[in-house]
Amino acid sequence: MPFWYTPRVALKIDQDHARFRHIVRGRIRKNLRKFISKGELIGRKGKDQVSIPIPHIEIPRFRFSDQQAGGVAQGDGEVGDPLGQGQEGPGKGKAGQGEGEHALEVEISIDELAEILGEELELPDIQPRGKSRIQMAHDKYSGIRRVGPESLRHFRRTYREALKRQIVSGTFNPNQPVVIPTPDDKRYRSWKTSTEPAANAVIIYMMDVSGSMGDEQKEIVRIESFWIDAWLQKQYKGLESRFIIHDSVAREVDRETFFRTRESGGTMISSAFKLCKKIIETDYSPDQWNIYPFHFSDGDNWSMDDTLACVDIMKQSLLPWSNMFAYGQVESPYGSGQFIKDLREHFAADGRLVLCEIPNKDAIVASIKEFLGKGK
Repeated sequence: MPFWYTPRVALKIDQDHARFRHIVRGRIRKNLRKFISKGELIGRKGKDQVSIPIPHIEIPRFRFSDQQAGGVAQGDGEVGDPLGQGQEGPGKGKAGQGEGEHALEVEISIDELAEILGEELELPDIQPRGKSRIQMAHDKYSGIRRVGPESLRHFRRTYREALKRQIVSGTFNPNQPVVIPTPDDKRYRSWKTSTEPAANAVIIYMMDVSGSMGDEQKEIVRIESFWIDAWLQKQYKGLESRFIIHDSVAREVDRETFFRTRESGGTMISSAFKLCKKIIETDYSPDQWNIYPFHFSDGDNWSMDDTLACVDIMKQSLLPWSNMFAYGQVESPYGSGQFIKDLREHFAADGRLVLCEIPNKDAIVASIKEFLGKGK
């Protein structure tokens, strides 16, 4: 096999693989809402691989029957007569030896699913507020040196050094301009590590786990929170996530507890807002961090006094500190749904607050677009 043939084979394989991935992404995009609403994906991390079933694509081809069985243009018949007996649908007929229909499962990461979600919803890239004091290291090729690996050899500088040497030594022939570098002529790229401030963000999830929030409502909140987190992970290198659950009392929990907890009780939404404010004051200076509070509830609060306390906290601190404050209200047969109405009344003209009603799982994707489509 010629030495130049292998790269061509590799290129063809890469092209075929890219085409296959393109087909897979198209199938996933077509059924995106079904994949996104799967609760079993909750808790996975960005690089985790998940299996996605897609319909098997059968390539058309001719199949020849036995010679004794007859075929087209053999035997009696009239124009329009069917060529053979039709096949029964899946799940019908007796047991046999024939091959069944199979779905093809492909491995895809949560990050890639989040990327497909962003493409499908046409989510814009977020423009961070500013740079934080946290430094990120970057390697930059900015110099030349005499030693190094062949993969970093600088062709032009090496050629120049060899040409200079041959001209000085009188071995260069302009009529036959052959330049042959020696080891002393070789030059290699060198790098230095530089640091620059990185834009960092924190997303603070708050979930109502009171008695009026049923298991279905809590699952909707967890699924939506998971995919919002997956998308923002792609936008920020230093995204941190904090989790708050509340009934009449709020407490901070870890990721596992947030996605698995089952609690009940009364509802005081201000308890979550106060804890959110405390977390920001303690750990996330608003001039150094991009801050995203997300609160999910069925809108059933304890009293109007507590709702007014929430409004005051939002006006005085949470809204001014945040890139965006998002409130998602899930529909519950037990909740009054009043809280979103009160927020609309007090913050009708404030673009920093994004409100969305989420009646069921089918509305999750549209709700994510509503929250993240502003690019804040």
